[in-house]
Amino acid sequence: MSLSDGLSLGLIGVGLIFFIAGTAGLLRFPDTLSRLHALTEADNAGLGLVVAGLALQADSLAAVFKLILVWILVLMASTTACQLVAAYATRTERAEDDLQ
Repeated sequence: MSLSDGLSLGLIGVGLIFFIAGTAGLLRFPDTLSRLHALTEADNAGLGLVVAGLALQADSLAAVFKLILVWILVLMASTTACQLVAAYATRTERAEDDLQ
């Protein structure tokens, strides 16, 4: 196994650990906002590490740019989705407080 293979495997492994940590945060934290924070932070970092590991194995520079583009698009989509879910959760929480 070459150095780049080992480094790639290490980056992907650490990325998977971040994914597992984000999932644990999703399952363990008490409220919606802290769950969202744990999930988006860990998943974005995890995906970045997996992309870095895969980029080391890419055959061409075009493949590396495609991987980076996918990562950027996922970052934008997850940020938008997180903001929408957080806004909805905040509105719903306020509405429940008004009813009580």
